[in-house]
Amino acid sequence: MVSTDWLRVFHAPETPAARLVCLPYAGGSAAAFRLMTRDLPPEAAADVEVVSVQYPGRQDRCGEPPLTTIEALAEAVVRELAAHASDDLPVVLLGHSMGALVAYEAARRRAPAALVVSGCRAPSVPRLPRHEPLDDDAILALVRRLDGPGTSALDHPDVLRDALPSLRADFDAVRTYTHRPTPRLACPVTALTGTKDPHVTERDAAAWREETTARFTPVSLDGGHFLPHENPGEYATEVGKALTAALTVRPATPPPPATTRPWL
Repeated sequence: MVSTDWLRVFHAPETPAARLVCLPYAGGSAAAFRLMTRDLPPEAAADVEVVSVQYPGRQDRCGEPPLTTIEALAEAVVRELAAHASDDLPVVLLGHSMGALVAYEAARRRAPAALVVSGCRAPSVPRLPRHEPLDDDAILALVRRLDGPGTSALDHPDVLRDALPSLRADFDAVRTYTHRPTPRLACPVTALTGTKDPHVTERDAAAWREETTARFTPVSLDGGHFLPHENPGEYATEVGKALTAALTVRPATPPPPATTRPWL
C-alpha cells in the first residue's frame, strides 16, 4: 500500500507476509514509532509492512479537527485500512497508551492476527474521571508527569498553542471511553509495561488477559510510560516476537463474532 493522510508506510518489503499497524498515544503522531521500526528484528523487518497512523489535528494534519472519541478513531482506522489495503495480508495491531484503546476497539470491529498493547491499563480498569473534562493546566501536569518525548517543547507558547487542541481531544477521548466487556477478542494479546511507568502498573496491564479467549502474554520492560522512545530496542524485540508468533502459531480459538470481519 502507499501512504495516505491517515496511514504512513514506514517499511514496505516487495512481497510482505503481514502488516503491522501502529497507533500512537495521546498527542502523538505517526512518527512515534519510527525509532521502534528501525529496531525490529531482521526476521520481522524483512517480511512485514509497517504502517503508522496519523490522527487528524496534528503535524501536517493540524488544520483538521481532531476526533474526540476512541470509537470514532477506531472506526476511521478500520475504514482507512479497508479502503487502502485491499490485499489479504494478516494484520497485527500495535497501540501505545491511548493508541492501545484505539487498537483494541479496531480489533473488535475487524479481527486482526494479533493485538499488541503497551503503556495502557486494560479497558476494564478505571482511568481518567468521566464526570468533567480536564482543564489545560491539568492536561499539561499529566503530560509532564509522564515525561513524554518533546514535553519540554510545550514550554514554548507557540508549540503549546498548536498542541493543546489535539491533547484536549485525545484526553477527552480517553476520559469518555466506556468499556464493553463482550464479545471478547479471539486473537492473541501481548501487553507491554514499563517497570517505572507512573501511570500503569503490571496489575493494570495484566487485566488485558480478560479481553481475549486466545493466548495472553504479559511483558515487563525497563523504562517508564513511553517505552517506544525510552527502550526502542527491547520494545521492538517483543513486538517482533508477537509478530512471529501470530504468523507461525495460530492457536485454535473460537471464530470471531459474525459482526467482526477478519483481515485474515
